[in-house]
Amino acid sequence: MKVDWWLIVMSSARAFSTTVGMTYAAALSVLQSEWGMSAAGAGTISGAFQIGYAVSLLFFSALADKLGARRLYLGSLFAEAIFSLAFAFLARSYITGLFLYTLVALSMGGTYTTGLMILADLYPPQKRGMATGFFISSTALGYILSLALSGFALPKGGYRLSFLLTCLGPSIGYIFSWAALKKVKTNLIQRRKEQTFSKEVLSNRPARLLIWAYVFHCWELIGSSAWTPAFLAACLASEGSKAPGLSAYVTAAFHLAGLFASSTMGMLSDRLGRLRVIMALSGISSICSLVFGWTVGWPFLIVMTIGLIYSFSSLGDSPVVSAALTEVVTPSYLGAAFGLRSLLGFGAGAISPALFGLVLDWTNNVTTQQTYYENWGWAFSIFAFGGLGAVWAAYRLRATSPAVDSQNR
Repeated sequence: MKVDWWLIVMSSARAFSTTVGMTYAAALSVLQSEWGMSAAGAGTISGAFQIGYAVSLLFFSALADKLGARRLYLGSLFAEAIFSLAFAFLARSYITGLFLYTLVALSMGGTYTTGLMILADLYPPQKRGMATGFFISSTALGYILSLALSGFALPKGGYRLSFLLTCLGPSIGYIFSWAALKKVKTNLIQRRKEQTFSKEVLSNRPARLLIWAYVFHCWELIGSSAWTPAFLAACLASEGSKAPGLSAYVTAAFHLAGLFASSTMGMLSDRLGRLRVIMALSGISSICSLVFGWTVGWPFLIVMTIGLIYSFSSLGDSPVVSAALTEVVTPSYLGAAFGLRSLLGFGAGAISPALFGLVLDWTNNVTTQQTYYENWGWAFSIFAFGGLGAVWAAYRLRATSPAVDSQNR
């Protein structure tokens, strides 16, 4: 099989550009103490990041239909590189962290949906699941790199060194992206007069259900990703381990499972159909949401096993949902559809980490002298609504529009 070097370079750029996405989560257990934050307060920074990212995705996606995906992709990544470095050098408290991490989020939205649009323009439907899967799996690779760097840096130089190493990624990603896209030209498709956003997106039933599937997916995936490092730190603390970087290494293993899931499930959906893959993965992830939080105090091997399954299933449907949306929306409104999807999806992802923090505070006695929370089960259980919702959306679409499940094959 011929190696697709262009896709490898593009995916590598994506990996480096996303290292900043786990910068805060990886250091959360340390930052709560050093910045004096409650769980609810810590969740607001994750929430603000997701809100900023959602607004950014909407803005860049809507403009992409008019200005071109390539131009906005490179411009967004350049801005992300600048603000990431600002966060690394200047974020030293709750207020500065909240402000600067939100700026990072506002700048980086043009590196995701515009990338998917470039892929949709270059790859036919029968290969689109594969290409989308590799591109999205590189996000997990970036998270792994970020967590590995954090695990190395936290014990040696605290969160300051961790911030610096992980925030260099977007600058490297820009160089890779420029190399990959310097000779690529994407098509700008003119909208016909009879085409409207309401007709092509809002009244498009398959598109609506796929957008809902993505919203539910984000509720579960973003929320669990934001809190898993802190949860693993609590699991390790319950066994007597206090190494501040160890939970980052363990979480990196979870993202490795997610990387494998994204790269394989996209290809599998090219063969079996998008919707049946979505239903299978989302059903498994919802079960994991109901179980994972109750495993504090269990043998860590069991915690790891459940976490790996959780990561695989919650991330594996991401490229499948994305590829499916490119196949049911007219190209001239694809950016607008991605924008609406991203606004709603990452808006849900902004709420779930903050709600998790509230539930975590409510279900634990935070006045005790313990250094970690004991009860995580109820908080993780709120993510199960996401997995079950995605199953519902895919089932409804398969029942009413079976052609969606077979048109890519």
